[in-house]
Amino acid sequence: MFLVDSNVLLDIVKQQEPFAAGSSQALEDALMLGAVQINPVIYAEVSIAYATAAELDRVLTRLGIGRHDLAWEGAHLAGQAFLRYRRQGGIKTAPLPDFYIGADAMVSGLTLITRDARRYQTYFPQLKLIVPDGVAP
Repeated sequence: MFLVDSNVLLDIVKQQEPFAAGSSQALEDALMLGAVQINPVIYAEVSIAYATAAELDRVLTRLGIGRHDLAWEGAHLAGQAFLRYRRQGGIKTAPLPDFYIGADAMVSGLTLITRDARRYQTYFPQLKLIVPDGVAP
């Protein structure tokens, strides 16, 4: 199973160049291999592109993307990753969505499709990632 990050979905639905083609292909490839899902954090991030939840839900259904509940175990892992970030000089004062997304994928055994590989590799080095073509690793 796969978790698809908001940056990949927004590339696809907003046709954001130069990443739209690579993100679309990565999503299509993942769908051929198994279920692709988002969690509530990703849903919130993607919602900025839609006026209503119903509109977003229709697009997710059309794309073949399901829902994945956040894993409780991931909350602790997200907090620990955020603590490392702060200790390494990070300036944000609240855990970033990426920490929740990475931790959730990690504890749920999901492969994450994302353009933000560097942050995930830094704080979740065992997390399996798919980076769309055309994105620097």
